[in-house]
Amino acid sequence: MIKFRQLIWITIASIGLALSVAPGFAQQPDRGDEPGMIPDDSVELAPEYQKQMVYYRSTEPAGTIIISTAERHLYLIQGNGRALRYGIGVGRDGFQWQGMVSITKKAEWPDWTPPPEMIARQPYLPRFMAGGPGNPLGARAMYLGATVYRIHGTNQPDTIGTAISSGCFRLVNADVADLYGRVPVGTKVIIRQKPEL
Repeated sequence: MIKFRQLIWITIASIGLALSVAPGFAQQPDRGDEPGMIPDDSVELAPEYQKQMVYYRSTEPAGTIIISTAERHLYLIQGNGRALRYGIGVGRDGFQWQGMVSITKKAEWPDWTPPPEMIARQPYLPRFMAGGPGNPLGARAMYLGATVYRIHGTNQPDTIGTAISSGCFRLVNADVADLYGRVPVGTKVIIRQKPEL
């Protein structure tokens, strides 16, 4: 009950602050990175972004995650030329990146502390938000290396398949909970901007 009241007050305060900012003073928020939006389970993902088993050739061992930002897909390698494929939302232009990291931490209904870079772009964002349905990180988060980026859920399921975030990779809450249960801390994550040939 206390967390719910805190969530309501944080949401009211952040909306009031956002409305008091003069137009043009700050960039528009990263869609899906603002608090207070409640997940809409009635959003139906396009077939290509629904979780499914697919053929996927890779020399990486089973259990590796490969993210293709160009395709808007996350692959969990299963071995024998197969992978579980999830639809994702990715970073917008200027916020896409690539590399190899590992999952260093996992959290259920994670709290959200926007990094200083995001606060500088969007000063009206809350400095902290407790985990819950209105939290932009959604139901689960997997932290990537020593970066500020995560694989996480979303309170905006209609953003799956788009490139509008600040560099994190988001899945619908049901999919991120499924992935969370399949991968341990230490899982290798490869982020590619272009599809593998």
